Amino acid sequence: MQNEIIDALAEKVPAVMRWAGSIARELRQHNIAVTGKTSGSVFTDALTLADLTVQDLLVNAMRDLDPLFLKCKIEAEETTGDLNRFAESADLTISLDPIDGTKQFRDQTGNGYSVMLHLRNATDVLYSLIYLPEQGPSGGWVEVREGLIRCGADNYACDAREALNSLEPVSPEARPDSPNIYLIGFQDRDPICAEMVTKIGLKGFAPDDMPDSIYPLLGSGEFGGSLIHSPNIYDFPVSLHIARQLGGDAIWVHNSEPVHFKETWMDDRADMLRLPGIVACSANRETLKKLAQLAKNWNTNRYDT
Repeated sequence: MQNEIIDALAEKVPAVMRWAGSIARELRQHNIAVTGKTSGSVFTDALTLADLTVQDLLVNAMRDLDPLFLKCKIEAEETTGDLNRFAESADLTISLDPIDGTKQFRDQTGNGYSVMLHLRNATDVLYSLIYLPEQGPSGGWVEVREGLIRCGADNYACDAREALNSLEPVSPEARPDSPNIYLIGFQDRDPICAEMVTKIGLKGFAPDDMPDSIYPLLGSGEFGGSLIHSPNIYDFPVSLHIARQLGGDAIWVHNSEPVHFKETWMDDRADMLRLPGIVACSANRETLKKLAQLAKNWNTNRYDT
């Protein structure tokens, strides 16, 4: 059933993601900020009507598109959509982030926001699909599955699946190895932590310094990885998926063990599920070692108070 679900997601969901991106682009032109999260982080607490609307579309589309999807557990960053129709417990989980990069989306400070979906089991990510509504004139894609990563521009002249099929797969051998590392989750210490990464011979980027969404940058090789405090389970697993497909990994820095999804915690301040501790992610295993060595004794508490 696993392969059937992957194939069904790859065939049926791209069109919905493209529609969702179109709605996000339109809503962005209006004042749509809402309250609802109180973690104290501007990146975490940003919430808009677009997050709620896009999730409603994605959840209800999957409810109706294929009964196989209902056999999966669903984890979504927001509460909209017919979530109760999906399995309460299952070996496979569909996870959604309706607007990744909500602060940038809301404040109109950049176009690196995205609509995200991935499928995973307890230890691995099996399928990932990201649509970037304003990456270039016609939007952009990232798709990841076993043995395949696609990154590139959308093409409205053909349907969404055909547009994805037309993209040249990323070649792990030809992909450059970048020293650029994305940092997030360290609260007001993000810039300081980024500087510490730079001092060990890499180049750290705090969230405000990121030129685009991490996912196409990681896939294409413009970025080499990330260092994240208590990453949430809606968007981070896509980075893990990309890294593993390229021969790298995501590891907990305190013990250098590969990340899995058997242990999570509910961040009540942000109203989202997270992985514990600090996680390093890279396609380059030497970079992983450097990041783990740097951060292995850093504070593992996300909130000091």
